[in-house]
Amino acid sequence: MLGLVAGTVTGYAVQYQREPTPLPVLSQPDITTPKPVSAKAGTTARSLNVNRWVKTDGDLRELLLSKPKGAKTESEADWEDLYAFATWFDHEESMFENLAEDGFRRCAAVSWSVDGEVYVDIRLVQFREDEELNAGAFGEAQQSYLDNEKWAGNDGEPIPGSADGRTYVFDEPLREAGYEPLYRGRAVAWRGDIVMIMEYANNSGPVDEKDLKSLAKRQLERL
Repeated sequence: MLGLVAGTVTGYAVQYQREPTPLPVLSQPDITTPKPVSAKAGTTARSLNVNRWVKTDGDLRELLLSKPKGAKTESEADWEDLYAFATWFDHEESMFENLAEDGFRRCAAVSWSVDGEVYVDIRLVQFREDEELNAGAFGEAQQSYLDNEKWAGNDGEPIPGSADGRTYVFDEPLREAGYEPLYRGRAVAWRGDIVMIMEYANNSGPVDEKDLKSLAKRQLERL
């Protein structure tokens, strides 16, 4: 399954200059979150980090990074269903089918902009731990193509405090007729059963790598 996913997942189609397409609303029932408890002698392997497991099994929207002071909300923290998530990818039909069959549990997303120049989208994608396509496999698949010249064109930089997370500043901006060049960055990391994907774009100049890395680190610390 992983081979199929790695072969078909080619990354986000950046759509900042286009009008958003209305998407179906995902009905998400309220989730009652139990209080964290301390690990004991009989704690199982699944609950080695009990407090974190309880936190990420609650409302993922509450774990999304808050917008910085002065930023404009582009999209409030909300649930994103599988259909909406799959439309971000070039091969959206294949992505939808693969995730529907294996692994995908839910996704929370938020986006904001700063001064009409910098745009940030964050998605927390949660996977079922007992499926073949888990968070680690999906995260690795998302990183696997980014060194290609069509995408970042480089190996990225490690995110401080993360074993496998990386940030990528694209070597070349996206150029489309009638639009200013769009400079792009991306962060991909995972912790437990959640993959964090952060899209960062600047339509006025090169991406600030320190800012991207700082945002990614802060978001990962919330998981």
